[in-house]
Amino acid sequence: MATTAVTDATFDAEVKQSDVPVVVDFWAEWCGPCRQIGPALEEIAEEMNGKIKVVKVNVDENPGSPMELGVRGIPALFLFKNGEVVSNKIGAAPKAALQSWIEGEI
Repeated sequence: MATTAVTDATFDAEVKQSDVPVVVDFWAEWCGPCRQIGPALEEIAEEMNGKIKVVKVNVDENPGSPMELGVRGIPALFLFKNGEVVSNKIGAAPKAALQSWIEGEI
């Protein structure tokens, strides 16, 4: 399963009420580092299908969710488990570092 686009309207259902841990990628079209980690997150979503869910929230189109979580810079990654934030990471990182961070938290 590839990454899923989530909006402010679907955030609670897709993220907070998920049965599996969810990695939320707050990003924007104009953000170079966001586009840089996009393919790595797609691969991780495929490789860890069933263990985690990876969703993307466009901060320009959906300002509510990032504001609620205090996002000040992007890319911002938040890991939710049982509806709660258990970890977050700001900025771009190589796929191996992202995967290691996710696996260390789930």
